Amino acid sequence: MAVTLLLLLLVSLHWHLLGPSLLASTVGVNYGTLGRNLPPPKKVAELLRSTLIDKVKIYDTDPDVLQAFANTDIDLLVAAENRDVSNISRSASAADEWLSARVLPFLPAASVVAICVGNEYLTAGDDGLEPNALIQAMQNLHEVLVSRGLDRKIKVTTPHSMAVLATSFPPSASTFALTLLPTMTSIVQFLADTGGPFMVNAYPYFAYRDNPNSISLEYALLGNATGIRDPEGYTYTNMLDAQIDAVRSAIGALGFGNRSVQITVSESGWPSKGEKGDAAATPDNARKYNTRLIERAQANWGTPMSPKDRIEVFVFALFNENKKPGGVTERNFGMFNGDGSKSYDVDLSCQFCSVGDGGEVTAWEFGDRRTGTAAAAARGPSVWCVAKPHAEERVLQAVLDFCCGPGGVDCREVYEGGDCFAGADRVHAHASYAMNVYYQMHGRNYWNCDFKDTGLVTFSDPSYGKCRYPQQ
Repeated sequence: MAVTLLLLLLVSLHWHLLGPSLLASTVGVNYGTLGRNLPPPKKVAELLRSTLIDKVKIYDTDPDVLQAFANTDIDLLVAAENRDVSNISRSASAADEWLSARVLPFLPAASVVAICVGNEYLTAGDDGLEPNALIQAMQNLHEVLVSRGLDRKIKVTTPHSMAVLATSFPPSASTFALTLLPTMTSIVQFLADTGGPFMVNAYPYFAYRDNPNSISLEYALLGNATGIRDPEGYTYTNMLDAQIDAVRSAIGALGFGNRSVQITVSESGWPSKGEKGDAAATPDNARKYNTRLIERAQANWGTPMSPKDRIEVFVFALFNENKKPGGVTERNFGMFNGDGSKSYDVDLSCQFCSVGDGGEVTAWEFGDRRTGTAAAAARGPSVWCVAKPHAEERVLQAVLDFCCGPGGVDCREVYEGGDCFAGADRVHAHASYAMNVYYQMHGRNYWNCDFKDTGLVTFSDPSYGKCRYPQQ
């Protein structure tokens, strides 16, 4: 056990050297912004960096959110909204135009790992949506990513509701709805070819709410309920596993093997408040469900049909969104209220987040700073701050003047005769050196490498010749 803990700690400390793809996943969260008085995106990014959350899924390409999560350890899944699908489906050039305007300006600082094309597009019930446009839009975006050499980093997928299934029980007999078979076949083939995940929004809450007399509450809440047997011999102790395996069976019924496509639970959660008479929508039930959901995600559990397959999970949602359309339930899935207070007590602490150089670890909670188990700063060895390649020279000059003056940086190395001088007209290089010293002096917090949006955290040593960029 001690060896295992040591290995996990070493992995955490070498995060930036190894890259996120080599580390075990923790948990993702859905970050919706349809609420009044929500914290600004930069504050949200700062707060989430002290938690076990390592992936954030958003429902658009909000530039403020993309900028806020730049130079953090958190991966982003962005979305082409349902209304954009038709245009993107028209041609690769239309897809390239969308990508160039919405995503590319924020790369590589923002770690975008997936584009979700639409959300529950095939079951949205909007007469203006075209099923055939969905797969064409996905193909066009992938083609553009390939042409730009980004297809290995950024996958293209689309989240589905459970309504794409003809039936979900028993799981082993599940198939996709007959009317959707051609489209679903094309989508699954595309995902198998490109390595993208099959995303499903799975909510045991809704199934229980609509059938409280025939479904056990503990079974819906992911508790260790009395097992429900499938005719093929699988035993299910919670509904989420049954829903995942129902999707697995439907994919298999199309002729794709068990490991052809990875399944991701793109949304799952439980509301803390509901309509009048909805006895299940309570803070305590929401706490139980999401606590168990997070434990499941961290443990990398499989399902009865495929026990060794890791299921990535995105909790729905980060915030209660009081501007979201629909009933009371729809506005109360958040783990946090708009003012940052907790809707209920759910533990998001990160046991193996990297620690700072001084050994003390600082954790941030919404509305509360305390000593804890996670760090809010960019941590780990081999990290520097440099000027962005296309930053305006006049702004960089102002940054250089600040760092070498009120900022307290020893700038002798960039003065004439210093190892990093390299000519009086190299404002960009001089600013990079000064910015990095300032960043290192102040604990390598990502906000100390902002400099009016001209700074960029990098894990490649910018030193050259005799000019050495220091690091703590």
